[in-house]
Amino acid sequence: MRQWLIGLGIALVCLIVLWGVLVLLARRLPPGLLRDLVEFIPHLVTAVRRLRGDERVPRRAKVALLVAAVWVASPIDLIPEFLPVIGPLDDIVVVALALRYAGRTVPREVLLDAWPGNPQLLERLLGPERSGE
Repeated sequence: MRQWLIGLGIALVCLIVLWGVLVLLARRLPPGLLRDLVEFIPHLVTAVRRLRGDERVPRRAKVALLVAAVWVASPIDLIPEFLPVIGPLDDIVVVALALRYAGRTVPREVLLDAWPGNPQLLERLLGPERSGE
């Protein structure tokens, strides 16, 4: 049992070190689409946290955003993450659908205020603003 715990501890330390290296490498990326994609998940988590506490956001939009955040964080996926290019595709589709749904039920200014990153990326995901609103 002790050897198993030591192995688990070593694996956890390696995972944390790997995440740290990836964060450092991601910060060195030049501005552009690739950097926006790398920063997307942390920005999503921040936006969901901010919107969850905002009284202007209807409950059903909060639930949709929370489901999207849990889906992204979940280790269970329709398409395994280790597959290059298509691995994160299911996460991206779920998040895009949740953001577009929230964009129909929440004023766009509220979404843009909650989004900590480049607002153009969120605008692309939300699509054109509906004129009937």
